[in-house]
Amino acid sequence: MKRTQFAIIAWLAVGLLCAAGAGAQELLTADQFFARVADKYASVSDYAADVQITAGHQPMTGGLLFKSPALLRIDFSQPADQVIVFDGKTLLVYLPQYRAVLRQDAGDQGVSMGAATLASKEGLSLLRRNYTIGWEHSPNLESLDPGSDEQVYRLMLSRKSVSEGYKNIRLSVSADTLLIRRLEGWTVSNDQIVFDFRNIRLNQGINEDKFAYDAPASANVYNNFLFQ
Repeated sequence: MKRTQFAIIAWLAVGLLCAAGAGAQELLTADQFFARVADKYASVSDYAADVQITAGHQPMTGGLLFKSPALLRIDFSQPADQVIVFDGKTLLVYLPQYRAVLRQDAGDQGVSMGAATLASKEGLSLLRRNYTIGWEHSPNLESLDPGSDEQVYRLMLSRKSVSEGYKNIRLSVSADTLLIRRLEGWTVSNDQIVFDFRNIRLNQGINEDKFAYDAPASANVYNNFLFQ
């Protein structure tokens, strides 16, 4: 081999090693990436979004309002006129087809809106504390659904304690916004609940009055329904 050829190959090898070293430095661990997502949500005081909730084969769709730290309201279009409201103290669920209001005081029972509020600064803090965080497959981008052009990063979380309601949670984080695009939770009985968040609008200045709800006077009220 001529000396010039040897020099070219040597420089090529050095270049490849440098490139590999740079790639290794840029490679994020799942914990580091989760921290970036948490930093994103730390700047969010409120948001509005379109949400689809799927449990079993019956999807539910509606408009979601969230205000930090724990105010949440979902007005459903499917089922029509159904409402879920959590004002930090009381959970209300209005079921128009039964003319019923399910009411649950949070009190000391640890009642919250569960997965719906995990897409928040406070929710992510709970996940970091109570779950082990890892990449589902790799730190590479994946399609949200087979054949979809929408690209996401996928994290898989496993609970550290049996007291957590979801034994596993999969987060699909938008590559464009670093916001949670989809949250999937698996219960102890392997039931899957999916939250899809679309058209997310951040820091809208949502007034707390939006989370006050007066149910129809004709509706029957069932108190503390979660523990009956």
